[in-house]
Amino acid sequence: MDKKIYFASDFHFGIPDRIQSLEREKKFIAWLEMIRADAGEIFLMGDLFDFWFEYKTVIPRGYTRLLGELARITDAGIPVHLFRGNHDMWAFDYLAGELNIRIHRGPEFREFNGKHFYLAHGDGLGPGDRGYKFIKNVFANRFNQWLFRLLHPDFGIQMALFWSRKSRYVSIEKEKKDEDMTLKLIQKRISVHSRILLHDHPGLDYLIYGHYHYPLDENLNEKARQIVLGDWLTHFTYGVFDGEKFELKRF
Repeated sequence: MDKKIYFASDFHFGIPDRIQSLEREKKFIAWLEMIRADAGEIFLMGDLFDFWFEYKTVIPRGYTRLLGELARITDAGIPVHLFRGNHDMWAFDYLAGELNIRIHRGPEFREFNGKHFYLAHGDGLGPGDRGYKFIKNVFANRFNQWLFRLLHPDFGIQMALFWSRKSRYVSIEKEKKDEDMTLKLIQKRISVHSRILLHDHPGLDYLIYGHYHYPLDENLNEKARQIVLGDWLTHFTYGVFDGEKFELKRF
């Protein structure tokens, strides 16, 4: 490999308000500009936006700088992948058609330079969390998506953003206080899921997740490593694979 593979997750652009979101958006764009010189592929592992819904002729307002930079990268021939998260599960075909971003709707296995990767946003994986898994199925239902599309965009998008801005991610202090709980959830859910996967796929080298907002790099056995990428709300972390080793870094 003469190029590197980059991974980042959980940006939640749009919250807590446009001004603070724009500050983080500019920081993320600076990161994209930095890695463009040596990136072979870029994987955005979910929740690029805190809310995203594509009407047939309307998309959420804003994010012009971000979308322009992503277009610039894909126009240069660098593949950009977006794994749909629980906040942008309603990304359909706009980002693919307009920006040539490759949309992934579930976990995937990939191989880079002889190393085997499992890639997933991370929501709904592992035992427990039945309430969320039920809600996710409701939101993923095409009939329910059609019903939401009947709402005028000015009402539908503003309603969704109203509820987004009440989430725990809006409060950075609360996000930091919840880190111990988040670490426990990783062990109860994602780590269990990873060990089940390794039983069926013992050749895996790296299992990469987003969703939990807590940067974590740990060995599951003598071969496999589990990486939770962190977020771009409080940690500004990302992963990079150079063909030989994987590193979790902070921007």
